[in-house]
Amino acid sequence: MGFVLGVLNPHVVEIGSVVIHWYGVIIAAGILAALQLSTKEAKKGLEEDTIIDMALWAIPIGLLGARLYYVLFELGYYLQNPGQILAIWNGGIAIYGGLIAGGGTLYWYAKKKGTSLALVLDILAPNVLLAQSIGRWGNFMNQEAHGGPVTRQFLENLYLPEFIIEQMNINGTYYHPTFLYESLWSLLGFVLIVTIRNRKQLLRQGEVALSYVLWYSVGRFFIEGMRTDSLWIGKWIRVSQALSLALFIGAIVVWFIRRQDYPPISYYSDGNKGQKKTIKMVN
Repeated sequence: MGFVLGVLNPHVVEIGSVVIHWYGVIIAAGILAALQLSTKEAKKGLEEDTIIDMALWAIPIGLLGARLYYVLFELGYYLQNPGQILAIWNGGIAIYGGLIAGGGTLYWYAKKKGTSLALVLDILAPNVLLAQSIGRWGNFMNQEAHGGPVTRQFLENLYLPEFIIEQMNINGTYYHPTFLYESLWSLLGFVLIVTIRNRKQLLRQGEVALSYVLWYSVGRFFIEGMRTDSLWIGKWIRVSQALSLALFIGAIVVWFIRRQDYPPISYYSDGNKGQKKTIKMVN
């Protein structure tokens, strides 16, 4: 077998009572990467500071929403352990909660400033996928968001590096690295959407964001079915699977409705040329 790595330390550094967790560092890295790319892309169609100004509102409210969403679906536990409600460094944030809260914040800000919400979401959407891809490695460091038991041989057959295989060894049992499946799915989606986003006369404004919804909801639906830590509605319905299905159907319906508009909505590749100041995804 040779040299075998042990479980990775979830702490970056410990100084007395001050502990910096890899979970928070990795999530922050994903957010910063998305913010940097979005700011650069925004120069093609928005005022220079629009994305930064929006981020100052959307990021903290999105994180709060992600935590609140998770806590509400695990309310029994947190009512018995109220001291854990703010312990976000131990994990327990839900991406969909963050997207709902952050998206609502973007809607409010776009309406307030008279900025096109469709264009803003198109700029942000693929970069949010990248942030999600990076952020999943925070789950890896915490040994969470994994799937059911598998054999070590199964993981070796996936040609995974030793440090991933050993991190999936939790109390002597190996588990599906579903964090990795979602990370790779999100990364592939980022590459594909960014590749086609600026193709001339392909995607209209708003359809980049809809592409994100379609891509992520498909991957999340199937990967969620493998996880052991799902949030549930009753005993039979996984919350994220139900929401993924609803979002997938909703995105198709919205895409179809928007394509019936006349005059047609501007293409994303046209930037903000001739764009009316609207906040609606359905014009």
